[in-house]
Amino acid sequence: MSGHDPEWFVRTHGADLLRSSMLLTGSQDRAEDLVQETLTRLIPQWERVATAESPLAYVRRSMINRYLSQRRLMSSRDISVRDVPEHVMTSDVAGDVALRIAAHELLGTLSDKQRAAVVLRYFHDLPDAEIAAVLGCRVATVRSMIRRALGALRVSDHTSALSGEAS
Repeated sequence: MSGHDPEWFVRTHGADLLRSSMLLTGSQDRAEDLVQETLTRLIPQWERVATAESPLAYVRRSMINRYLSQRRLMSSRDISVRDVPEHVMTSDVAGDVALRIAAHELLGTLSDKQRAAVVLRYFHDLPDAEIAAVLGCRVATVRSMIRRALGALRVSDHTSALSGEAS
């Protein structure tokens, strides 16, 4: 099978898309919905996806565009960040859960585009040019967004650490 078959594509890349979506949405339910909605919209035009230079990049870009569009349309900015996947099996489950919750809370402090840029850079290890193509902006804008996002995450992390010490 190849990228020309949507079922093969989902079996091969579905877990990766779901993890990305989890980082974007902060919720297992919303992540599943985002992946499903993205794929549902792309299936009727799958030949276009299959013939893209990188089908995975095409679907990922579509998913992030859908996420950003949905976020712009939402009247509420509430994001569930407490959903933790059930299948976590490590020696320090509590530590992993706490770290995952902290990461989702920190990501939740970013603007939608900053969050998408950080996920693409640090989860997918994409270069600035590819991130710019996905987000529809210039490379310099990507660098600026990521620099500001990291600054905001550092401030948030220090602020939460200080408030934790005070209690």
